[in-house]
Amino acid sequence: MNSSNRLKLLTLLACICITGIVHAQDRKAPAYPLITHNTYFSIWSNTDKLNSSTTTHWTGADHSLLGLINVDGKIYRFLGKEQVNYKTLLSASDEASYDVNYTENKPSGDWTSLKYNTAGWKSGQAPIGDDEKNVKTLWKSDDIWVRRTFNLSTVADINELFLKLNHDDNVEVFLNGSKVYEKNGWTSSFQYFPISKKLLKAGGNVIAIHLANSAGGRFLDFGLVDKLKNGTGPILLADQKSVDVNATRTVYNFTAGEIDLQMTFTSPLLLNDMKLLSRPVSYITYKVNANDSKNHAVKVFLGASSDIAVYQPMQAVTAQKYSTEKLSVLKAGTVEQPVLQKGGDDMRIDWGYFYVAAPKATGAVQFITKGSEAANAFAKGAILSTVSQGRSLSLNTVVPFGKVGKTAVERFIELGYDERFSVQYFNTDLRPWWNNSGKATIEGELTDANNEYQAVMQKCTAFDKQVYADALRSGGKEYAYICVLAYRQSIAAHALVKSPAGETLWLSKENNSGGFINTVDVTYPSAPLYLIYSPELVQGMLNGIFHFSETGKYPHPWAAHDLGTYPKANGQTYGEPMPIEESGNVITLCAAIAKVEGNADYAKKHWKTLTTWVDYLAKEGLDPKTQLCTDDFAGHLARNANLSVKAIVAIACYAQMAETLGEAETAKKYRTIAESMVPEWIKMADAGDHYALTFDSKDTWSQKYNLVWDKVLGLHLFPQKVYDTETKYYLTKGNKFGIPLDSRKTYTKNDWITWTATFAPQKDQFEALIHPLYVHALETPSRVPLNDFYDSKTGIRENFKARSVVGGFYMKMLADKLKAE
Repeated sequence: MNSSNRLKLLTLLACICITGIVHAQDRKAPAYPLITHNTYFSIWSNTDKLNSSTTTHWTGADHSLLGLINVDGKIYRFLGKEQVNYKTLLSASDEASYDVNYTENKPSGDWTSLKYNTAGWKSGQAPIGDDEKNVKTLWKSDDIWVRRTFNLSTVADINELFLKLNHDDNVEVFLNGSKVYEKNGWTSSFQYFPISKKLLKAGGNVIAIHLANSAGGRFLDFGLVDKLKNGTGPILLADQKSVDVNATRTVYNFTAGEIDLQMTFTSPLLLNDMKLLSRPVSYITYKVNANDSKNHAVKVFLGASSDIAVYQPMQAVTAQKYSTEKLSVLKAGTVEQPVLQKGGDDMRIDWGYFYVAAPKATGAVQFITKGSEAANAFAKGAILSTVSQGRSLSLNTVVPFGKVGKTAVERFIELGYDERFSVQYFNTDLRPWWNNSGKATIEGELTDANNEYQAVMQKCTAFDKQVYADALRSGGKEYAYICVLAYRQSIAAHALVKSPAGETLWLSKENNSGGFINTVDVTYPSAPLYLIYSPELVQGMLNGIFHFSETGKYPHPWAAHDLGTYPKANGQTYGEPMPIEESGNVITLCAAIAKVEGNADYAKKHWKTLTTWVDYLAKEGLDPKTQLCTDDFAGHLARNANLSVKAIVAIACYAQMAETLGEAETAKKYRTIAESMVPEWIKMADAGDHYALTFDSKDTWSQKYNLVWDKVLGLHLFPQKVYDTETKYYLTKGNKFGIPLDSRKTYTKNDWITWTATFAPQKDQFEALIHPLYVHALETPSRVPLNDFYDSKTGIRENFKARSVVGGFYMKMLADKLKAE
């Protein structure tokens, strides 16, 4: 998990009154899950009103869904925003190459003016940056000054002038000597910023930019565009009345004049149904009825951007319309189709194909346009495709409802994605689970989804109720709320495939913290959700790690950190091992699987490997040498008391599994080792009213979240005094958004807080520790898919978003499940 500068935000959102009952217009989530299948097919709304912003991929790139409704000739927008139409005045590199002058030495004089003499400056092509694969001019120093001169024949016809800019990091932009933009921070894609067209002149002009690198990468690309006038007639805004987030569904209610519209996004990620879990199809359901005593003519429009199938909007796509026996289908994908060629963190898929399908029986009409023409096409009643290849196309579907009265009428559309191949596993390309045989088709999946629509919706509704009821019973309303928010997010950070040997592989992507695949210390916090609803998937998280060691590809006497950089699982790419961390994680999770399943058969398959790792922990785990733990953003640490707990607990877990397997002598041996370590740990960590962060620094403290497994798995290692003492101390350290991770900084991890809260001795203590997490979900200024690493005082994210680790919120539910059994 790589660290990053804290994001800087200009303002904090107003506080929301937390009452336990969230009213219709109040915020419900930092970001709202809409389409959630895997790390690539993942679409979110980042505003409380669905029609206040363009929908995005979890990385923040636009993955636009546009929703309009025509009521008796009046058009209302309820989903997303119309694509703005720009005319290029000065191209960025996504359209054409261009030359710049630059220097890495601070220039003297008025370097921003047109007449400045650039003698001694270098020349090069844009983009500029430090990633050799994606730039044309390398820049690796702290600062760079860039000038680009250009000519315009006229400026009188410009409507609205915008700077088109993608930069990393801090930037100052000047147009003809006047500062037009400044920002501390960075972008991950082109952004558009209004500037005064009065600064332009016919003839020669210059854009001058100073860019300063403060952390991470370096990048610069820029141009100028003219925002064209909107050719569409007046589009009204539908009035959003409510939004509710469930485990598998997000439900919006709107009023559009005389019509009420309910819109439901359903991704049927049922962990107890692998067929549905793996099917890459989501539903958008529309239910409309009149809110007066009259009948009204109604049509609903969905425009889905082909950008959902690209890495960058500059990539050319092809699109087509066709039909099957029951469905009308639109399909789009890149011309290039570089299957499994790109890997990394800030990535979108650019292979395979995106689909929008509508049942023929509803009379739906589909056609393809440029994205900027979609809304106007619907307004004018267009039904014919105007383009089949280009950039940022719109896959358009019009669903007629006819005359609608008080009786609700329901229709649905399907969105699907066929990756063709999902991941590469030790140099073998693997198909997605649903097409492991290579004989299935996406048309078959779309047809099955159509045929099973009513049954699937019933299953999802029932499952949503079950998840909420389970969480409510375990931890109350606030706890249930954050568990529901976490459900789809955690699942959608994984790929489900089968190994060449037929084993289940449930491979995480370490979203927004390195981009690694199958990271063990991401598996570890994620696991409680899957241990409850599908322990086979926990095995799927571990199978690849065992394979890595047991084939000799990873020859060390401890578990690997990861299997590579997503989507290629060909071997660890993280910079260094975490021996105690990862070995303890895998052993503990094997014991949890055994506890949930009632047998240790899975552990038995890997007993030799587990024995190697537990022997390492027995030797090195009590008083760890300097090494990283899962909280690697905090840096290396020696004598880490919480890491020591992990080792002790894991050794006892091994003993528990040995006992289950009938190996009494082995069980006794390792149980004795673990028990002997506990008093030593207490002695070394004892700091009076708490236990220290490190054994050699009594004025420190930390959350000992690894202790939770001692309680959950019934190991009975640590005396109750440890839990009483730690919990009482934590409650003195609370900030608005949670207790800090430890005494060094004010940042925290909400997944670890739920683990810490789970071993709290009293219900009121649990609730006191959980409440700030609920507040954070509703008040954090960071409007991204649920962030797990943030400042406990401000609520602003330090880094990380959309990660699977929020599955760890389910730890209290897991504890209660095992206690009941």
